[in-house]
Parts: sequence; C-alpha cells; structure tokens
Amino acid sequence: MESRADSSTGRFDAMKWLVVFVLIAAGVVGNQYFNAESLLYRVLALVALGLVATFVALQTDRGRRFAALLKEARVEIRKVVWPTRPELVQTTVIVVVFVLVVALLLWGMDSLISFLVSGFIG
Repeated sequence: MESRADSSTGRFDAMKWLVVFVLIAAGVVGNQYFNAESLLYRVLALVALGLVATFVALQTDRGRRFAALLKEARVEIRKVVWPTRPELVQTTVIVVVFVLVVALLLWGMDSLISFLVSGFIG
C-alpha cells in the first residue's frame, strides 16, 4: 500500500520539479527578452517567479526534507556559544601575529635559499 503512495508521490514530485525548472527557465528567458524594460520590473518579476518556484519546490518530498533540515540547523545554531567581543579580538590578534611570524620565517628562509643558490650558481 505504501509503495503505491510513494510511487504516486514520486511521479507528482517529478512534475513539480519540472514546474520549478520551467519557472526558472521562464525567468531567465523573460529577463533576456524584456531587457529594454526597467530593471526594477525585471527584478520584481524574477523575485515573484523565485518565490513561486520555491513554494512549488517545498511541496515536494525533497523540499520538505530540506525545509526540515533548515529548521534543525537553525536550532543547532542557537545552541552555539558565540565568543564575546574581547575573546574575538584576542583570538584575531593571536592569529594575525602568528601569520606575520610565519610570513617572516618563510621570507627569511626564501632569502637564505636564494642567497645560497645564487652563490653556488655564480
């Protein structure tokens, strides 16, 4: 019984994805075709087509799973303990100083190797 429901959902999902791709293609072609029109109108039309395409895509099984993934990601982001401003500044300074020290070391090694090679070659 479930296999029939899955197959019909899959068939309709394919049709929905086809509608999404047709909407996107219509937006691209329409933007080229109406290039003499105001940019504001073209952008508004593209935003409207994008919203409709997103709505149709979210009606599919994969779209619903993607929406659930975004909700779960948002919950996980809220669990993150973000650094305070002093911690952020301190970490940034440490990284910048470390990068400068490594850059100076690499410059010194490059200069030494260059000096040795030029002395050997003549």
